[in-house]
Amino acid sequence: MSAARTVRTLLAAGLVAGITATALAAPAVAAAPPAEPSHAATQQALDAAVAEGVPGAVAQARDGKARWVGTAGERKGNDRFRVGSITKTFTSTVLLQLQAEGRLDLDDPVEKWLPGVVSGNGHDGRKITVRQLLNHTSGIYSYTEDPAFQERVFGTGFLQHRYDTWTPQQLVAVAMAHEPDFAPGKGWNYSNTNFVLAGMVVESVTGRPYGKAVENRIIKPLKLRATSVPGTDSRMPKPNSRAWSKLSREVGGPTYDVTELNPSIAGAAGEMVSDANDLQTFYRALLKGRLLPAAEMKEMTDTVQISPDLPGVGYGLGLMRQKLSCGKEVWGHGGGIHGSTSAAQVTRDGEHSLAANFNADWAGDTEKVIEAEFCGTAPKKP
Repeated sequence: MSAARTVRTLLAAGLVAGITATALAAPAVAAAPPAEPSHAATQQALDAAVAEGVPGAVAQARDGKARWVGTAGERKGNDRFRVGSITKTFTSTVLLQLQAEGRLDLDDPVEKWLPGVVSGNGHDGRKITVRQLLNHTSGIYSYTEDPAFQERVFGTGFLQHRYDTWTPQQLVAVAMAHEPDFAPGKGWNYSNTNFVLAGMVVESVTGRPYGKAVENRIIKPLKLRATSVPGTDSRMPKPNSRAWSKLSREVGGPTYDVTELNPSIAGAAGEMVSDANDLQTFYRALLKGRLLPAAEMKEMTDTVQISPDLPGVGYGLGLMRQKLSCGKEVWGHGGGIHGSTSAAQVTRDGEHSLAANFNADWAGDTEKVIEAEFCGTAPKKP
């Protein structure tokens, strides 16, 4: 796997680390209506994903006031889905709002808000700032990389443990059993533990769970009616399509219905549910400055390099910048969790946006959908 593909997979999958497989033979489903000419490439990318084995795909786009919806396979245009690591942008936005209100400083040490939590095997919350949590420069080990956790949560052990509740403290404890990836500020590595801790900081500052802050500060003001922070509720709100996973690295294994799961395995790093319409509303509002003052927006979009092999990709505070093949620059995040792979991107002026989802975690490439929408590049036929 190339370095570029590795990083894209990491950012898109977010939580489902290392689970890859091949195509699922999906049942025949009626074709979607013909796409409008300006979105023909995007529709082709959705169709290509289904041809590669994704059971269903959906994308919605807005360009100015124009709106478009495309589907392929068993996905419906208004389906809700688990957004995985897209949750990170919501969590980061709340922390930046709290900084704007003078209730914390992103350069505060984590220890100030979570005394004794980041400790063990070389981890030291006194030397790590909240900012370093949000841009993945903390060096903190990602609990989703722990082999035992992977087998229990992402392997076939999931079938026995899908309804288990994990507290943020338990998730962090998994990470603290390992050594850090590097000294704080001396590298970059995507770590879900960073954002579990970020959610804990929100609770420490506000006195309430981070999900309540997301609801009161973002979901309600923007009227995101399809968006929720489910906590420990394993059910998926309707409308939705089923979510499918191989629960294995093996390409030819069985396919499992993983629609129901306890999202506490992800918490503030990836538990949220939304749809393509709401995700666009959120990212457009964010990039247009409706959620953060100019100073905090500047901090959010101050990116660090994630790999020398990807000079056009940078990570800000829960927000990623990417230069596409046609030279256009988009901002957003990817997200993956069992049976769900998502992407949400918007231009810096907040005018042209895309949100897409596949209801599988082993096939298809949302990067091709992004390139198709913003660059008009149709996927190459095999």
